[in-house]
Amino acid sequence: MHKQKGRGRFAALCVLPATILFIIFMVIPTLQVFWMSMFKWGGISSNKTFVGLSNFKTLMADENFLRSFQNTVLLIVVVTVITFAFALVFAGILTREKIKGQNFFRIIFYIPNILSVVVIAAIFNAIYDPNQGLLNSILSLFTNVKEDPILWLGDQKLVIYSLAGALVWQAIGYYMVMYMASMSAVPESLYESAGLEGAGRMRQFFQITIPLIWTNIRTTLTFFIISNINLSFLFVKAMTNGKPDGQSEVFLSYMYGQAYTNSSYGYGMAIGVVVFIFSFALAAIVNAVTKREPLEY
Repeated sequence: MHKQKGRGRFAALCVLPATILFIIFMVIPTLQVFWMSMFKWGGISSNKTFVGLSNFKTLMADENFLRSFQNTVLLIVVVTVITFAFALVFAGILTREKIKGQNFFRIIFYIPNILSVVVIAAIFNAIYDPNQGLLNSILSLFTNVKEDPILWLGDQKLVIYSLAGALVWQAIGYYMVMYMASMSAVPESLYESAGLEGAGRMRQFFQITIPLIWTNIRTTLTFFIISNINLSFLFVKAMTNGKPDGQSEVFLSYMYGQAYTNSSYGYGMAIGVVVFIFSFALAAIVNAVTKREPLEY
């Protein structure tokens, strides 16, 4: 009995420092964001006016905020679907097929993930350049793009998809390497047995590979969707800064602009509260939708 109490006290002492740091740097700041969202405050002066839920009511009628919300959801859906589709396909090819230089391809695909967002933004700004960019140069071989160049980052309808392209390019390699590690652990005997039963490569991929690495897919999916909210902000600030006419604004870039540029700190914190609730709700939905019994082999 005394030994169990001693172990419990020792475990509590080990966890205590991390718990204190978590409370100081995570819980308290989060509660402060909720509290400051109920004030009208510029962020610098000492004049604070308590307005209750007024900031949230204003949000619901703010067209710019609603547009940033739509852009965020669009990026989450488009970038997630394309990234995971390509990452799984590339991982499956490099794992199952006998391709020379697999380590070389791993390194090449992984390089975008180690580059800073600023470097990637510079690369894609050059690619999207309407006059001398690589993308318009390729399209000029088939159409008259030179006479009427496509403004990839200047067109209100195209800009958000152009940002999605940069996000996808940055993330594919990282998740491909993760899935390659999971796929390498799947016994080859399962594929051999399926092959003897007449199952082709495609059927083996969807009925053996995907189910057996589903736990990894589920974990990375939740992580990627949440991290995509942060990454989209970095790419927007580095590539477009919300232009043209605010059409490329996302959750966090609009929050940043309101809190630190327009001196509407309380309003910006209200946006932060919405982002916080949206992120947790989205993570819960993804976990619920993707939940299934793990397969063993």
